[in-house]
Amino acid sequence: MTPLARVGRTRARGVETLTLDSSHNRNALSATLVGDLADALTDAGEDPGVRAVVLAHTGNTFSAGADLRDPPDPDALVGLLRQIAEVPKPVIARVAGHVRAGGLGLVAACDIAAASTESTFAFTEVRIGVAPAVISLTLLPRTDPRALARYYLTGERFDAAEAARIGLVTAAGDDVDAVLEPVLDGVRRASPQGLAETKRLLTARVLEAFDRDAADLTALSARLFASPQAREGMTAFLERRDPEWVV
Repeated sequence: MTPLARVGRTRARGVETLTLDSSHNRNALSATLVGDLADALTDAGEDPGVRAVVLAHTGNTFSAGADLRDPPDPDALVGLLRQIAEVPKPVIARVAGHVRAGGLGLVAACDIAAASTESTFAFTEVRIGVAPAVISLTLLPRTDPRALARYYLTGERFDAAEAARIGLVTAAGDDVDAVLEPVLDGVRRASPQGLAETKRLLTARVLEAFDRDAADLTALSARLFASPQAREGMTAFLERRDPEWVV
């Protein structure tokens, strides 16, 4: 029996921490986990006692990307990413581990992201025959385009310092909690109205991308995942072998 995905919830001085806790698949974005996180964000967004949300994780992986055995509906993933951008409270990623593929879209959707120096990142979609389609809604407006071209096209792994340099994360350090300490102090001193209206200014371009491109990118994602190359790529990944196109 497959373990159920979980999202832990704790609160300290107005900061709600939502913890991805799906260890059986390295916090991969399954249909269940996407739904659980969306529900938790809805509750936090509607709770006047919540000033900000921290998105954290258990284990050494923030998220391994889409769960190939139980993938989320593309529309549900689009909805989750848009929800992070629209909720009228800062959403802050606390990354103390590895992030792959769809997980990077989750990080980019957050308003602020901090990473430990032990974290690594990679857009692995091209290596299984697909493209980082839906997650581009949050990545393209916020991340250096030259760097994205390199890492999108090659699937190379890069470190936290590079993630900070290209704008994928806000800051990196040996102790991610030390990096976040002044950030959390700042949002606790800010007014709810000030935070909500300032976030609205900051996310305007991101939400424009959703309005303009979400339908096309969702269709692209569905088409690619149904293709013969993607089937070969996903099978090779699950079988821990190179796909047939590797030269």
